[in-house]
Amino acid sequence: MAEISTPLTVQAAKALDRAGGDIFSSILLIKRIAERPTKTGNPFLAVELADKTGSFTCNCFSDNPAFEFFKGLKEGAVIRLEAKVDYYQSRFSPRLLRAEEISAEQLAGSALLANLIETSPEDPGALWTEFLDHVAAIRHAELRATVQAVFEEIGDTFRTTPAAVAMHHAYRHGLLEHTCHMARAARALLPIYPEVNADLALAGVLVHDTGKVIEYQGSLSTSRSRKGILQGHVVLGYQLVRKAGLKAKLNADLLERLEHIVLSHQGELEWGAAVIAATPEAVFVAKIDDLDAKMGMVQRLLRQSTGNEEFSDKHPGLNAQLLLRPPAL
Repeated sequence: MAEISTPLTVQAAKALDRAGGDIFSSILLIKRIAERPTKTGNPFLAVELADKTGSFTCNCFSDNPAFEFFKGLKEGAVIRLEAKVDYYQSRFSPRLLRAEEISAEQLAGSALLANLIETSPEDPGALWTEFLDHVAAIRHAELRATVQAVFEEIGDTFRTTPAAVAMHHAYRHGLLEHTCHMARAARALLPIYPEVNADLALAGVLVHDTGKVIEYQGSLSTSRSRKGILQGHVVLGYQLVRKAGLKAKLNADLLERLEHIVLSHQGELEWGAAVIAATPEAVFVAKIDDLDAKMGMVQRLLRQSTGNEEFSDKHPGLNAQLLLRPPAL
């Protein structure tokens, strides 16, 4: 058994020998802490730990000295961890040996945060320049003014907000990346579907998820805000668009159709849509949204692969294990 003294990233820890029982140390961010009962009714903590290269969940049982330690921490805390490589139901689930919190004072001015926070693999500055180009491509003056008014309302927060808590593009600048990807796809596909109004569809793509700027909160660990829980990003986005459309004097028919895109973009009622898409543009945006969300999950799984595994763990958004190795050409 080899003892690892240099702190490892999540990706490097997962690449250790499954059977070797290696002990490793890491500096990690606590993303989630959930208390659950065992089959016998005793409590245990499911602790999700992460850095910019990936994440894993440790189960900490009540007889483990670390149980009270983790119970006293909040999501977003940073810890130094020592653990032993272990797997549970084929998932990386190391056995905790020691853990200590790294204080805010220790974090201040250090390079640790840059190693902990996952960010978009694309340059955020270039994404924002591209985003502005997509806005400028809307030829209808009042639709373009409506989109501009939405982003004047929400400010620069859009540029750093994640697109989700956990499912897809769930990292800093993720919402900007997701929106730009959707705009690229929409502009490539629009010539195939002349029945879809290009300006209305592109405007819908750009504003469809803007409510997430209000729905999500937190700098190190993302959670849903009070408004996010009570109203959700679909309703919050609808409110932003309605206010902006009225300010831009967008005609009633176009405003209703743009609002409908926001209200229906989740695709299915059980996925959070307020209504089912019922216009050509709303159907178009909802399907592109689903495509990019799914491919975002695929891209992230491939980025976080160690190169040793053939399949990923089962992903709840894909409802499948992803084959990680490229085709043999």
